[in-house]
Amino acid sequence: MFERFTQEARAAIVDARKQARRLEHHYVGGEHILLAVVSADNPASAILNAHGLTPAYVEGEITRRVGAGTGAGPFGGLDRDALASIGIDLDTVRARIEASFGPQAMAWADFEVQRGRTRAHVSAGPRGSRLDPRRAVPPGLIRSWRRRTGRRPNLQARSPHLAGPAGAPGRFPGGGAPRDGHPPFTPAAKKVLELTLRETLALHGSVIGMEHIALALTRVKSGMVPHILDGADTSAAALHAEIADQFRQAS
Repeated sequence: MFERFTQEARAAIVDARKQARRLEHHYVGGEHILLAVVSADNPASAILNAHGLTPAYVEGEITRRVGAGTGAGPFGGLDRDALASIGIDLDTVRARIEASFGPQAMAWADFEVQRGRTRAHVSAGPRGSRLDPRRAVPPGLIRSWRRRTGRRPNLQARSPHLAGPAGAPGRFPGGGAPRDGHPPFTPAAKKVLELTLRETLALHGSVIGMEHIALALTRVKSGMVPHILDGADTSAAALHAEIADQFRQAS
């Protein structure tokens, strides 16, 4: 599948990893793909921007919800605002844990949480754990792609930006990136990739472009992306329709 990405779409996936590393997250979620797409110079990106999904807004929502750097970790999936409304301050909880068990307690907890989240989604290779995209795309969808293009998609993660991390996932010293700089995709991010292929097939395309990634982001129901899209001045369905119409007019 990945060799069928246009240069621009491939660059967006590369940028999603860069965004994750910059925020010192040890995983690539759908939210990082969204941030990469809205940061690109592309007609589909412009539509998202015009409806309030700007790079500043998306990044702000990511950091508000999961933090960045030392603000991210085992509490990353929790809604800070909701917990604060019932009197739970996550920063206070973190401070008490570190006071009781030492400054490295949260780092170790972070490591264990992320190892548990990624264990089922990576496969061991000769140089460590690697993302196996074959697990992200249903077999029936692969057959549809093969019928459309006349070839089976190459789902081996050969490109450096599609490789998973060597060693254990987590945040590491020296800038916060994993040791090999390649955080793994979360299940929600893999779902975005699956939906990207579905959108390409639905529009009778033989290559995967930025517009297909943008369309997939408006369809995904898991992870943080749907909550971030709630901040747009229109619905996800309306965004999908506008991007699809723009693509049809351009083709």
